[in-house]
Amino acid sequence: MVFIKDEGSVFEAPIDVMWKYIQSPAHGQAHRSIRNRQTQPAGENTQLASMERNVGGSWVKVVNRLTILPPLGIAFEALEGPFAGSKFVYIYTPLGAKTGIAVYGEYASSQIPAGQLESAVRTSLEEGFNEDAPAIRGFAAKK
Repeated sequence: MVFIKDEGSVFEAPIDVMWKYIQSPAHGQAHRSIRNRQTQPAGENTQLASMERNVGGSWVKVVNRLTILPPLGIAFEALEGPFAGSKFVYIYTPLGAKTGIAVYGEYASSQIPAGQLESAVRTSLEEGFNEDAPAIRGFAAKK
């Protein structure tokens, strides 16, 4: 298990527009590393999200429990996939016309060797940010 703290990234949209993006079809379309995403309610603010994620060139089933707490952030519990057993949160900070994002979590994996886990997590976070950032910027330009 490894604790990850990733702070300092910024989306080029105000927080209200960023939350509209998260709830829009544009969000799913931005993630080229994910396919066959399905969600189902699992409580008032909670949902189960299952998908296939491209990990190192192979499609792997991933299931996460998400607790969505606008405007603060999203809590994740990885139930299946390479990071199963991990718990992490995305925290969003309003910065006027922009939104800061920080990620904090305890990551685990039965599939990734301990010495490679931190690098794998950071690669996954970077991939997600690099897919979302231009999509959010484009989404904000239309608002």
